[in-house]
Amino acid sequence: MTIDMNKLAGTHRQQLDNLKMKSQNADQNIKQQTVQSQAQTQSSSSPQAKDSVTLTQQAQQLHKINDKLTNTSSINQEKVESIRKAIEAGEYKVDPQKLAQNLAKFEGELAKIF
Repeated sequence: MTIDMNKLAGTHRQQLDNLKMKSQNADQNIKQQTVQSQAQTQSSSSPQAKDSVTLTQQAQQLHKINDKLTNTSSINQEKVESIRKAIEAGEYKVDPQKLAQNLAKFEGELAKIF
């Protein structure tokens, strides 16, 4: 049984790119709303009024996701190549215990994001 590492890495990368794009779109929407809100406040406020901006909980979560994605490292292509070569040569051995632990860890990290 062979595993196409490019397909797995591509799917993960695509998911990260989609999350980044959603986060960036949300940031742009927040900035636009802030500018519109400030414009409305300036045109209709009295001299004593103070400007304030409140972000929704969803906007705050998207901002946190964007920060995490920005700090996420990219795929280590050298490691992918070495694993691919080991699989092709029949030298790659999977430790089921370690694999299960890493899957559980990954799902735990995803749960923190969502």
